Amino acid sequence: MIALAAVSGIAIVGCGTDSSSLAAPTSPTSSSAPPPVSTSAAAPIGCGAATLATMSLRQKLGQSIVVGVTGTDDALSLVKREPVGGIFIGSWTDTSILTDPAALEKVTAASSIPLMVTVDQEGGRVSRLSSLGIDSPSARELARTKTPEQVRALAASEGKKMRALGITVDFAPDADVSDEPDDAVIGDRSFSDDPATVARYAQAFAEGLHSAGVMPVFKHFPGHGHGSGDSHLGVVRTPPLTQLQRSDLVPYKTLLADPGNAGVMVGHLIVPGLTAGDTPASLSANAMRMLRTGQPYGGPAFDGVVFSDDLSGMGAITGRYPLPQAVQRFLVAGGDIALWITTDKVTAVLNSLESAVRSGQLSRSRVDESVVRILKAKGKLRC
Repeated sequence: MIALAAVSGIAIVGCGTDSSSLAAPTSPTSSSAPPPVSTSAAAPIGCGAATLATMSLRQKLGQSIVVGVTGTDDALSLVKREPVGGIFIGSWTDTSILTDPAALEKVTAASSIPLMVTVDQEGGRVSRLSSLGIDSPSARELARTKTPEQVRALAASEGKKMRALGITVDFAPDADVSDEPDDAVIGDRSFSDDPATVARYAQAFAEGLHSAGVMPVFKHFPGHGHGSGDSHLGVVRTPPLTQLQRSDLVPYKTLLADPGNAGVMVGHLIVPGLTAGDTPASLSANAMRMLRTGQPYGGPAFDGVVFSDDLSGMGAITGRYPLPQAVQRFLVAGGDIALWITTDKVTAVLNSLESAVRSGQLSRSRVDESVVRILKAKGKLRC
């Protein structure tokens, strides 16, 4: 496997207790930010200690947020208002933020820490940049018609175009194992129903993106390909963990053996034998522990950046958790970057997270761990 080096975020461009027992945080009544929280606690020792000591708590918590923007004005207003870690370019985003050279430069210049500029660009049905000439066949079609080497070259070509626009992170490739019909929720987004084939092609795709300076993100851990439905629409249950270990989780044994800078996106998936009750993997300490340690599925330990799937526009989450609660649960469980699609609740979420730190529901050490991972992925820390 590749050793993916850090990609700079600045644009040129087992059973047990899950986090479901947490009470919902109290949302502030005012949308304005509260006074900064003291960071007078002893500075951590080790990688990033000096940098962490210079950051306020709100700056640290902001690094764990990547949020969708409608365009340049929305992004610039957000970055000037709150210290977010990145922005997300969605199907609803005015792409002039990418095509106007001055637009994204203004946004990134407004941030004191390099921003992640992220997109969902898998190819096929999930092609957010097709109007800008960045497109490719679906994963399934690629595996049917091309060799892994050809896919690596294609992803490198597409990655260079993305990087030229200022994109630094692509939420691809899809590492799900699926035999669903092409038009199902995963369907042709999966390279194959054979785990070994998925591993070969997802690895090739990731290597291509990396070679172009774009951070790849494998998804949707621990596997959406055999789920009961569409997590965009409602609750999804997967087969039991014992079955996932024989299929859906197998690619991750290869992909995470030497992932370098690649990230992992965790899906909103209830996994019998892993997640407690109706807690989805994205909010589950057990699922995060499995990803971090590689046990019990027999994979390698992973210490890279863990992203949530969208926390504001998917029924598997929104039907049960207000956004501030979902973000808190994700971070407490062990995730690093919470992703959602609108900027209007960023301040409320950060206020809630600061309250969670004050109350001890979210530990400062947990926050610092994530910040170090994120800054390393951005190339801000090299240790």
